[in-house]
Amino acid sequence: MRLMSLTPELVALCHREEVDPGPDPSWTELNDEDFKALAVRLAGEADEGPLWVFAYGSLIWKPEFDSVEQRLATAFGWHRSFCLDMVRWRGTAAQPGLMMALERGGRCNGVIYRLPEGEKPAQVERLLRREISDHESISSVRWLPVHTTQGALRALGFWVGVKGRGTSPGQPLDKVASILARACGHIGSGAEYLYNTVSHLEAFGIRDRNLWRLQQLVADEVRALHGRPVDENFPSRQERSTVA
Repeated sequence: MRLMSLTPELVALCHREEVDPGPDPSWTELNDEDFKALAVRLAGEADEGPLWVFAYGSLIWKPEFDSVEQRLATAFGWHRSFCLDMVRWRGTAAQPGLMMALERGGRCNGVIYRLPEGEKPAQVERLLRREISDHESISSVRWLPVHTTQGALRALGFWVGVKGRGTSPGQPLDKVASILARACGHIGSGAEYLYNTVSHLEAFGIRDRNLWRLQQLVADEVRALHGRPVDENFPSRQERSTVA
């Protein structure tokens, strides 16, 4: 596995204790009945056979569900993007952060997990409660066609195709790096989220060129913010600006 510029030591510099501000009252929270109804609908849309979940970010390194099989998989027509605005979890109102979603275009290599045999609505509901909390986020949950070496299938995906309020799509990597190097919420920092994602993708042999570039940029930002020596194996900001 390649050595990352963004190290655990640099990630630790980004951590600070923050208080959970709680849910934004301007969003409409899902209640128990809402979760159950949505889980029943999604389970009814599932293919016959096992339930698969597509992981491209934090679900890879913090799934919080049991699985009995995993496979490498590709979702065509989508790519990872730090486009979710965060003023909670890994950001604050004073220093907003960003988290990943899937945006249209390109391809996304990830991992699919097969859940144990059992009642699908209950399995889906558990996943929903981990990933979303309000009505406005329901549209970010969908079934994705994915391709594996064993063939094509459908997997449940989260934060897919989100747009509108609470999103900032299409930002340049330099700007994203500046945000991730500074943002931290009550569950951790943006740098930690990026580090965990890239390191676990690498462990699976998945090379995301944009994320690899981004972790280098974030490392550079953190070093500059905290007065650490510049990584001699990575070009300076001035040198980067001259690269076509």
